Amino acid sequence: MGNRLSKIVTRTGDAGTTGLGDGTRVAKDSLRIETMGQVDELNSVIGLLLTEEMPDDIRQALTGIQHDLFDLGGELCIPGMDVINAVQITRLEALVEQFNDDLSPLKDFILPGGSRAAAFAHLARTVCRRAERQIVHLAATEKVSEFARKYLNRLSDLMFVLGRVLNKAAGCGDVLWQQGKNRGGD
Repeated sequence: MGNRLSKIVTRTGDAGTTGLGDGTRVAKDSLRIETMGQVDELNSVIGLLLTEEMPDDIRQALTGIQHDLFDLGGELCIPGMDVINAVQITRLEALVEQFNDDLSPLKDFILPGGSRAAAFAHLARTVCRRAERQIVHLAATEKVSEFARKYLNRLSDLMFVLGRVLNKAAGCGDVLWQQGKNRGGD
């Protein structure tokens, strides 16, 4: 088993730095720490989504994703380490196909909303997209695994599909965008 947290208050970060998994210390506002924080925020939003009622297969998929995101955080914490792999990306792609299979094709854009669970799935999607943008930004100056970027790209697709599936499970339809709805005079 890995490290155990026996002491939570360490005071080592009081000067504005934090330790990476390889022992180096970096500023708490460094790009790497910001990226790790965004992945952590995404994991927390998925945790919030998991407090809602949902089909068991979605719950199992999301719980697995939380473990993957923790792995991704660990990968980011140790520069040069590769943890996320092609198997995890293939699993996400299979989940997208599986959950999208029973949905009607989209002819219009949809708005985030419908059921509460679907709204949380869309929130997770947007936080995922932000974390993905942050990883791309980090990769411009530091080594980041291509699988890390791909994982978040696939995960945002899955969260979009899950928003639709959760609305369907709740008996809600997609909330369709109506172009120009509030412009008046039309």
